[in-house]
Amino acid sequence: MAKLRKMLGKLDNPDIFALMRLIETQSQQTLSHWAIEYTARHCLPIFAKQLPDDSRPMDAINSCRAYLNGEIKLTQVKPLLKAARQAAQDADAFPAAQAAARAIATACSVVQNPPGALGFVFYSAAAAAYDQAGTDQSPAVYDQLAEKEIAAVLHSLQQTALPDETNPVNIDWNC
Repeated sequence: MAKLRKMLGKLDNPDIFALMRLIETQSQQTLSHWAIEYTARHCLPIFAKQLPDDSRPMDAINSCRAYLNGEIKLTQVKPLLKAARQAAQDADAFPAAQAAARAIATACSVVQNPPGALGFVFYSAAAAAYDQAGTDQSPAVYDQLAEKEIAAVLHSLQQTALPDETNPVNIDWNC
């Protein structure tokens, strides 16, 4: 088996450009809610299917929800974000679950790092592709599945985005 990529998708994908432009019009709060809820719906089930006894990604999601609702402080969230990243490292034998945990950890990090709103998309694409196709397909198969996931993520943000959002994020993409 060839070494699988941690992330799938290409920066020159038109949907990635559209995501970047739309992300730039939204506040950090809106992006945080969107990224967390997207990964809760789409990535958490992939992770839980392979590692049902590991609650670290769900714990990170729940802590970020509580933070966004003003129930806890960011200092209480940070250890759970670190634990979710560790869950990804620990899932090395399960590529779909590992990519899903990375997507969740990156999506949750949007509460302190807005560029994660784009970063989680590439991990989510890998999680979806490896979950759907397994780990022994050609790169072309994974790329096609990744493009579908990226389009789904874009559609999700388009449905969530607020028109004329106040305080949009200011991101220097460096890519």
